[in-house]
Amino acid sequence: MRTLRTAADVLVWVLAVIGVLSLAVWGATTLGVIKPLIVVSGSMEPEIMTGDLVVATPVPIEEVEVGDVLSLHNDVSDRLVTHRVIEVAQHDDGSWHVRMQGDANDSPDAGEYVVTDDTVLAPRWQFAGVGKALTRLTDPSVAVPLLIGVAAILALSLMRRPDSVPAGRQQDVARDPHDEDAARDLVGASSSRAP
Repeated sequence: MRTLRTAADVLVWVLAVIGVLSLAVWGATTLGVIKPLIVVSGSMEPEIMTGDLVVATPVPIEEVEVGDVLSLHNDVSDRLVTHRVIEVAQHDDGSWHVRMQGDANDSPDAGEYVVTDDTVLAPRWQFAGVGKALTRLTDPSVAVPLLIGVAAILALSLMRRPDSVPAGRQQDVARDPHDEDAARDLVGASSSRAP
């Protein structure tokens, strides 16, 4: 039982660290510092595989060059598309027009991506297979039992241990006053016999 509780304690700490990291990622995403993206197609394989997690960061549009990989909003699919830039140009109205193509695609994306903001998203970090795992974890058939399991582990780690004393409380030890007198008499008798 003690081993199970120790394992539960370790798992609670691991979950706490994961929670803090998740909060940091959420905060950075909310502030626009990063944008985590799960790759759902093989159009950029073999460099970016289906099921990978890529983390994009904003970069100034004027620094974008042909060959860069960007994540731009596609008006037709209403999603972000992560492909390689094959053409980029600024128009007289100040907007930027970008043409992209997936590495595994035979032809460029249909139409141009019109960018009116100062920055665009560019993938900076890639985590192989993590996107697939995150997608699976958010599936209710996995998430609900997982949450129940985490709650059970948390409850187990919070259970009072019979072999431990609560902090700030000491165990009372009963003493027999006659035992102390007997101990004094014994010490006195030993010292009176000494030469």
